[in-house]
Order: sequence, then C-alpha cells, then structure tokens
Amino acid sequence: MSASGLSASRLRRLDGVLGRHVEAGTVPGLVAVVARRGEAHVTVLGRGGAGGTGGPMRRDSLFRLASLTKMIAAATAMILVEECLLRLEDPVDGLLPELAGRQVLSRPDAELADTVPARRPITLRDLLTFRMGLGMLMVPPRSYPILRAMDEAGLLPRREPPEPATPDEWLARLGRLPLACQPGERWIYHTPADVLGILLSRAAGQPLAEVLAARLLHPLGMTGTGFHVPAAGRGRLTAAWSPGRDGGLTLTDDPAHTRFAAPPVFPSAAGGAGPAGAGGLVSTADDLLAFAAMLAGQGRSPGGRILSRPAVTAMTTDQLTPQQRADNEIYFHGAAGWGFGLSVDIRRTGLSAPGRFGWTGGTGTALYVDPAEELITILLTQVQMTSPLPPAVYRDFWTGAYQAIDD
Repeated sequence: MSASGLSASRLRRLDGVLGRHVEAGTVPGLVAVVARRGEAHVTVLGRGGAGGTGGPMRRDSLFRLASLTKMIAAATAMILVEECLLRLEDPVDGLLPELAGRQVLSRPDAELADTVPARRPITLRDLLTFRMGLGMLMVPPRSYPILRAMDEAGLLPRREPPEPATPDEWLARLGRLPLACQPGERWIYHTPADVLGILLSRAAGQPLAEVLAARLLHPLGMTGTGFHVPAAGRGRLTAAWSPGRDGGLTLTDDPAHTRFAAPPVFPSAAGGAGPAGAGGLVSTADDLLAFAAMLAGQGRSPGGRILSRPAVTAMTTDQLTPQQRADNEIYFHGAAGWGFGLSVDIRRTGLSAPGRFGWTGGTGTALYVDPAEELITILLTQVQMTSPLPPAVYRDFWTGAYQAIDD
C-alpha cells in the first residue's frame, strides 16, 4: 500500500469497471482521477473524437465543464471578497443597477403583472447560494409565465437561443422581468451564476475570462482552462454527445466545427449552453485536480495561498434551510445542501462522508472533494446528462474510488 492509503489492486478493479462502460458504448471515452494525500491515480480510456474515428483519449484531453464552471466562478468571487472588491452581504445594485428596485411575482406561477415589491435587495450571498429569486424552476418547460418570458428572452439554456447577447444585453433583458420569489426565499438553479459572472467582471473592471485567469487559473497553473480552445489545442478537444432515444449517442459538438473555436459572446459563469454565443469553461483533468487540491488544502496551492481557510470553509458549508433542501429533492436527494457554487453532503447515504463537496456538469463531468476521507474524485466524460440523477458510470466511479481506500 502506498502513502496514499489506496489499494493498487482495488484501483485496478475500478479501472475494469470503468472499462466496461466504455466497452458497452455508454461513454466513448473518459478520464478519471482518484487522488489522496498528494498521490493521483489517473485512468484514461476510449477515444475522444467524433464518430469513434478520433484518436485515443489523452490525459490532457479537453472537456466542456458545463456546471463545474459554477464552483470555479464562486471561488473567484471569494477571492474578490478577500480583496474587499465585493462583500457577501452588500446589495449588488451598485454594480448591477439593472437589478435594483425588484418587483416579485405574488407566486411563482402568477402572471407577470401580478407583483409586489421585493422585501430587500439581492446580495452577493444570494447569487452564490442560488437564492436571488429567479432561475430554472423545476416545473414542466414553459408552464409558468415567468419561464416562458425567460425562454423567449434567451435567458435560459437551450441549444438554439434567439439571438446573441453580450453580458450587458443579457442582464438588461433579465432586469425587465420580475423575480419569481423574494430574495433569499428559495433555492433556484443556474441563473444566479450567470449574474455572478457579470458581477465579477464589473467589480474587477475586466472581462470575466481575464478575472478568472488572473485571480485563479494562472496562479494554480490551470493553463488548459478557458472559455474557448485556441487552434493549437483543438486536437485535444473531445467530441460532445447526448444519449439518443434508440440507446445510441447523438453528436452535439464536433471538435472540427466546434463553437469553442472562438471566444464566446457571453462567457457563462453558470456553464450553460445559452444564451446564444454563451459557453462555460473547457478544462483538463490535471487542471481540475489543481483546483480541487487547492480547496482540499483549505486554500493553499504549491504556488502560494489562493484563499484563506475561513473563505474555503464558508464556501463549502451548507447555506440552505431544511425547507429549501426539501423543495429541491431532485437535486439534493435528501443527502446534500448548497454552499457557494457547489453542493455539500450533509449526511451519509453511500460510501462518502458528510462534508463532501463538489458538483456535476451536464456535459458529463463531476468533481468532488471528501475532506474526511482526504479524497478527490474527478470524472470527465463526453455524454450529456439527461436528469439531475447521476448516470451509472458516475455512481460506479464513486463506489470504485471509495472501495479502493485501504487504511
């Protein structure tokens, strides 16, 4: 047994389980990382290109992170808090005047004119905890007037949004709509992270890509992470797929013609596919390992401290009320809550320990840190999730990582 406390034979068992998923065709390829006490076991399987004709998957293959972008943006927000450019409890109105003087629907399914004044302004904490009062309500698509209005304005993720929107244009559209709920009242997914990205840009006086690079990505050596893939790295970008109705896979983004070839009109801190021209981060397994190791190390990295221990603790502490968690059972499964841009396990339901934190990305990615077990798990696949319930390959990966602990 190595200093990591991971069993070599049991890690081989994990590799075999992941290999069966690739052989079955549920994922064309993957990169998986199990890291503990400074040692990393990396599994690279399958192929990365479109139609199965691309070259073998590589350790440095590039994956679309989707919602893993949310936790990277949240960590950057905490850096700006520590620089005193932002404050958790301050209203965002000064930097985001489009969101000042909010009106709120009398109930989430009310007509858009049926509103009352907001009881208080939206704060940075509301954006980080997804309690600003607007987002992807988990009801049938377009069933509420507010969701129809958001969809028509290009404010929700979809494959073919209406027209390109810059961050300023997007926020102006959002500001013309009422909130669905009072600030702080309910946890509603996704949209607050895109608002957060605009706030970070305005607070730092730089485009979001530059804010993330200067404060977080470059200090951590995350040189493969960004909102687009330059020509020199295009050969490492994996194809993206979605499950087809016939059990096969449908190509959704071909590396040869990818929308990630150029910087997006709207760099999305939420990682969504919309509005038009938007895109989340693209990254590699080793870049994500550097980020996860920094959080696991309470803000330290080999190149120096990125965040203070109290900032990481705040970010990785559940912020939700019991009712807010219960209202979002589909996301939290009775076992987790939400910190700043990531989920936090509050009780043990499987092999992971309470306090494990991280999130999944809808394009087939997952990153979790388990402080109690000193364990980091990263899984990068190319296949889009179809529900908040993780697919079997995720669940088998997590089981395989924990069964490898041998101390």
